[in-house]
Amino acid sequence: KNTKGKAKPAKVKLRLTRAIPVGAQLPCVDNSGAKVLNVISVYFGGGRLNRLPSASIGDLMLVSVRQGKPDLKKKVMPSVLLRQRKMWRRTNGVSVYCEDNGSCIITPKGQLKGSVINGPITKECSELWPNLSNKASAVL
Repeated sequence: KNTKGKAKPAKVKLRLTRAIPVGAQLPCVDNSGAKVLNVISVYFGGGRLNRLPSASIGDLMLVSVRQGKPDLKKKVMPSVLLRQRKMWRRTNGVSVYCEDNGSCIITPKGQLKGSVINGPITKECSELWPNLSNKASAVL
């Protein structure tokens, strides 16, 4: 359980192939008004000398809004990665990948900033963030 009121995943995350490095630009797939997000940092990511921190599905990231509504532009806010194009392997042995990358903006408490998520989200992300899976159209 989340005791301090900060955004955290609901359970322990499995190791997935990391696909989105710091500095990447991602489409925002919710209806919060942001269009393009720039990754600033990845929460809970260990480091390695000369390697860029990178995110995988379900990771919490700090992003800035590059394109979108004027009141959101240049603002720094937390975000969750919902889809990635890089292939990853599930525990049952199946290799899966998505059609595109996609991220959504969340509040510091962990709730979705918009009201709906466009397109599907992955099963791994819906297990980590159950409140986001309620707003998605489908779960892959």
